[in-house]
Amino acid sequence: MAITATPTTTATASTAASTVSTAVSSETLAKNFTTFLTLLTTQLKNQNPLDPLDTNQFTQQLVQFAQVEQQMKSNDQLASLVQYEKASQSAVALAYVGATVVIDGATTELKNGKANWTFAVSKPATATVTIKDASGQTAYTGTFAVNPGNQAFSWDGRGIDGKLWPEGNYTLSVTAVDATKQPVAISTEVQALVDSVDLTKTPPMLSIAGQDYSIDRIKRIVRPNN
Repeated sequence: MAITATPTTTATASTAASTVSTAVSSETLAKNFTTFLTLLTTQLKNQNPLDPLDTNQFTQQLVQFAQVEQQMKSNDQLASLVQYEKASQSAVALAYVGATVVIDGATTELKNGKANWTFAVSKPATATVTIKDASGQTAYTGTFAVNPGNQAFSWDGRGIDGKLWPEGNYTLSVTAVDATKQPVAISTEVQALVDSVDLTKTPPMLSIAGQDYSIDRIKRIVRPNN
């Protein structure tokens, strides 16, 4: 039952610096390895046949070079996976732009004569709803009978005196009692449009009703009534 109330830049620089550092390290390792092989070849050519070089020493050095090279390759692969993950998160976040979603919260935006919330009620109750603007001034109050489950609550921006309140962010609070006047817990959710996404943050942040939320805060996507 629906109730209607009427009368980037830092992350990019860091990634670039990491890429340059990895490239420099790889180039340095390649030069050192080439120098090592040149020295080793020269020593082998000029070694005393009666007193040959200790093969264990240069074998250990070869193994160490190989281990470092493998580690750097692994780091490059991990960095690539991180970039793929970031790209995937960005694509998912962009898909939410323009969608109407539900998140835990009490503050939403009054826009085009409508602000939407959802109640989560555990049992039949009588609920008193109070809506306040950003300065804390009461814009609306009303009492309604509510049934168990999730119920949509829509406010048209008019106060109890019929005054039309300006667009902006409004916070809803609700208290409820059952038939025996015992308190009933009611949680509130915000139903609002995702108007933009900030891809410069990790993870990307969705702008909903003038506030930023991560994707994991979204509980569900809804199709608003026309």
